[in-house]
Amino acid sequence: QVQLQESGGGSVQSGGSLRLSCVASGYKYGSLCKGWFRRAPGKDREGVAAIDCDGVSSYADSVKGRFTISEDSAKNIVYLQMNSLKPEDTAMYYCAASPRGWVRPGGSRGAHEYEYWGQGTQVTVSS
Repeated sequence: QVQLQESGGGSVQSGGSLRLSCVASGYKYGSLCKGWFRRAPGKDREGVAAIDCDGVSSYADSVKGRFTISEDSAKNIVYLQMNSLKPEDTAMYYCAASPRGWVRPGGSRGAHEYEYWGQGTQVTVSS
């Protein structure tokens, strides 16, 4: 059974940085394509960043230039480095993953393409 465990959330002031981590375990059949999503109170879930199984990444316009997704494939860990944080970045952040072939190439941020989800980690940015 695949499990995703996020960590690294917390409370920071506007302009600060956080790095989220997500460890994937239990998948024995090759690479997992991964993404980060967030949901703020009263808002729809948003695909923040994704990295496909070949290392190609994509970002939501709202975080381009501030957030960076990366991974340690050997350890099956995906990271989200978040810099220049803004109050509007406040949300619960979720890691998601799917096997190759389930997700469109190029780092898809379509939530429906992801099979496995973590429990989330809260990020709060104060002004």
